Amino acid sequence: MSDTNGNIVQARGITKNFKRGAETIHVLHDLDLDIPNGEFLALMGPSGSGKSTLLNLIGGLDRPDTGSMEVGGERVDALGARRLAKWRARHIGFVFQFYNLLPALTAARNVELPLLLAPLSKKERRRQVETALKVVGLDHRTKHYPRQLSGGEQQRVGIARAIATDPTLLLCDEPTGDLDRTSGDEILDILQALSREHGKTIVMVTHDPHAAQRAGRTMYLDEGHLTAERPA
Repeated sequence: MSDTNGNIVQARGITKNFKRGAETIHVLHDLDLDIPNGEFLALMGPSGSGKSTLLNLIGGLDRPDTGSMEVGGERVDALGARRLAKWRARHIGFVFQFYNLLPALTAARNVELPLLLAPLSKKERRRQVETALKVVGLDHRTKHYPRQLSGGEQQRVGIARAIATDPTLLLCDEPTGDLDRTSGDEILDILQALSREHGKTIVMVTHDPHAAQRAGRTMYLDEGHLTAERPA
């Protein structure tokens, strides 16, 4: 699912502002971005530079004030709420910094959650859950609860949940930010494998240059502008 130029994401003239009382916060300014199909892209920049805002716009969690956001040939910014929710469930997998696992559910049940929105039989859901957990190396921990898993294992469950629906795009917001270096490297190994071996397109927001080095390309956000060069 990509356009004729091989770009899965095409952002054009994206502007996003937020209101804080009477003040207008200018977050993104006339931003353009192309992401080729299968690329592993890191987005870096200081806090408040708009990295997570851009990730949310790509994933259809928010809309730009001006400009167009096209993902896989679909104008995401122009979709109605119901159609957008269905599109997001099918095409976007999110990986968060703090895992967002439900403590009352096992690893397998957490991974199964997004599949409940898909027209799948129980057997099909179980097969996709098993496949996703195997990809992240946790097929032996399916019946464990989050409290029984390390931070790195919980994040691996989070990745398995994100890829269970075989999404078009994997969007990761500081996926190693709450982990020690060893656990973080294990997560980055998985993301690299998903990109190289499974052809997944990944956009990763990170503050960590070590994490960004694992991506195929790094872009920098600074004061709402996107550049290939790290700001001085």
